[in-house]
Amino acid sequence: MTTPDPMTRRYFLGLGCERGTDWNDVRLLAERALQEGGIEADQILAIASIDTRSNEKAIVETAAYLRLSLRFFDAATLERETPRLKNPSELVFARVGCHGVAEAAALAAAGPIADLVLPKIKSSFSTAAIAKIG
Repeated sequence: MTTPDPMTRRYFLGLGCERGTDWNDVRLLAERALQEGGIEADQILAIASIDTRSNEKAIVETAAYLRLSLRFFDAATLERETPRLKNPSELVFARVGCHGVAEAAALAAAGPIADLVLPKIKSSFSTAAIAKIG
């Protein structure tokens, strides 16, 4: 197996989930996000999420399954991404203190001139989004 050129790794996969979500729910949604975005796993730099999910088994195991590192951001950092979100949520804000997790985490990881290439998609218990480095 060859190591992909680092320049092809131009994307961040943002993930969010409810506490205790089965890892298959998150894994299947992550795979669906890659498919819908037309992106291969080896084009992803890392998975990004909110820091309160840093020990969430479903996210950690999905990252291990995809062989990706994890990056976590606090709610205040994710909240600063709100103007760039395609799907801000008052419900998410009430629960975690930011208007989105998957989209905001992907954008925060990808940087200030990043774009969402896949806005938030949802399963029953998780969310995913993909941002491309600008």
